[in-house]
Amino acid sequence: MHTLILGCGFSGTRIARELAVEGRVSGTRRDGAVLEGLRRQGVEAFALDGGVSEALLERLATVTHLISSVAPSRELPLDDPMLPLFGPLVAAGALPRLAWIGYLSTIGVYGDHAGEWIDEGTPCRSRQQRSIARLEAEGAWRTLGDAAGVPIALLRLSGIYGPGRNAVRDALLGRARVLTGHGQVFNRIHVDDLARAVALSAKGRVGGILNVTDDTPSAPEDVVRYAHTLLGLEPPPAIAFDEAELSPMARSFYGERKRVSNARSKDALGLRYAYPSYRTGLEALLPHELEQVSTGREGDDAHPSV
Repeated sequence: MHTLILGCGFSGTRIARELAVEGRVSGTRRDGAVLEGLRRQGVEAFALDGGVSEALLERLATVTHLISSVAPSRELPLDDPMLPLFGPLVAAGALPRLAWIGYLSTIGVYGDHAGEWIDEGTPCRSRQQRSIARLEAEGAWRTLGDAAGVPIALLRLSGIYGPGRNAVRDALLGRARVLTGHGQVFNRIHVDDLARAVALSAKGRVGGILNVTDDTPSAPEDVVRYAHTLLGLEPPPAIAFDEAELSPMARSFYGERKRVSNARSKDALGLRYAYPSYRTGLEALLPHELEQVSTGREGDDAHPSV
């Protein structure tokens, strides 16, 4: 088994760790400066920014599993940057051993469902351009998989959190906010559960749409307050949503409410989520976050959480 992960970043490196026990793992990053960090984790790393190098082309001959963790461009026309590179290569037979494709998508494609429970059969009706672009990318990857005669998994992920990217870290660094009056509710996924789901799908060559998400859809302010409770801190004062300063993208996020079922991923993958709620996930992360912040080692992974 030789897995190539396109966009081997926060989630991709965790997936690589899961799949390393199964065989060889290669990964790409746009920023060549971070490649050495990947190599230290046992990933054969390649720079990929606009063109496929000769070194990477040579490796494609042994790739059996291809995973794309690269989102569509943030600028118009919002196209998937990997499809023009790898679509022709797959069609030309440059990956002769390819047996499975995985595309990491988002539950954002479902759009707003007024807080109701939804599953993989629910219509996708997002009006957000970024989610529409994701849905179009899903279709293009599915077409590529069908043409290559290999199963393709469209893994729709909820809000990803993990080491350095979570509500505990936000609370410790004083950047948490409590917004009320928006009615927002959504699911989350711990990056380690995400990685296990992707690895199981790859190893089993499971195709189709899979929601990869926890069991506990909840309001953002509930997560913020729980993180502060774990730390014995008072949460910040509540801010009315209508009065909050938010970017247009952030404000649009609060307009989509849904509760996403993960039943199919459990059944199809035989997966037992280690962190079925944000509570268990944050509790497990607490010691790491306290140690990192207390020693001043927040590092490059210190980004606001979902």
